[in-house]
Amino acid sequence: MFRRADPSVQLKTPEQVRKMREAGRIVARTLEELRNTARPGMTTLDLDAIAERSIRDADAVPSFKGYHGFPGSICASVNEEVVHGIPRDTKVLQNGDIISVDCGAILDGWHGDSAITIAIGEVSAEDHRMMQVCEEAMWRGIAEMRLGRHLGDIGHAIESYIRSQGRYGNVQEYGGHGIGTEMHMDPHVLNYGKPGKGMKLTKGMCLAIEPMTNQGTRHVASLSDEWTVVTRDGKRSAHFEHSVAVTADGPLVLTAREENRVKIAELGFPDPGF
Repeated sequence: MFRRADPSVQLKTPEQVRKMREAGRIVARTLEELRNTARPGMTTLDLDAIAERSIRDADAVPSFKGYHGFPGSICASVNEEVVHGIPRDTKVLQNGDIISVDCGAILDGWHGDSAITIAIGEVSAEDHRMMQVCEEAMWRGIAEMRLGRHLGDIGHAIESYIRSQGRYGNVQEYGGHGIGTEMHMDPHVLNYGKPGKGMKLTKGMCLAIEPMTNQGTRHVASLSDEWTVVTRDGKRSAHFEHSVAVTADGPLVLTAREENRVKIAELGFPDPGF
């Protein structure tokens, strides 16, 4: 049984949050493996196979595979592809590419969902900077996930940080979401907003926070495959995401990776257990 502050929002007990952290660990380990493995000459379908094996070896199921007909275990979005890129054996990674990998896993009925952007070989300083801005925007949004804050506080923190860093596009057509016994649940989490507006955050609420930052404008379009989203101006994009629970002690990052240990401590978030 779930407690509900709003009929559309699933609030988790501490035990259910613990189960979501177990699913999140599988996603975290899979993304770590992909970051360590991805290199020039590999295809995005190669990465998909590695991810599926990693998830299934942990007795979990890839969240994405078959989701509304999606064919892959990950979304693999290269360069100007923003999100929802389909893994393909014809998509060969080149030195200097960047690839956003979105990964989800289901363990005992609970979902974990996280994304990172990976540099392939030697990438430009401009690409590195955009990736840093996007990831930091995610952390700024997560930091607002405290009791009594509002969804608008999350979006405002993300938007205002991206704006403060230069002429980056903050994608508005896509955003974060609730997560739990389904991958995508209420509420929708915008990457822009007004402080103090929107749904109030409640203990047990679990959200995926995921900004998408473009080197050019914020405007995007969908390709004819009806999945892949690209920047309209052809400039590159980055995507970072964590699933996070609202707790009495602050934001608990359910998909935390080992590389996040120092950042989580610096921000004073609860230790997710690495």
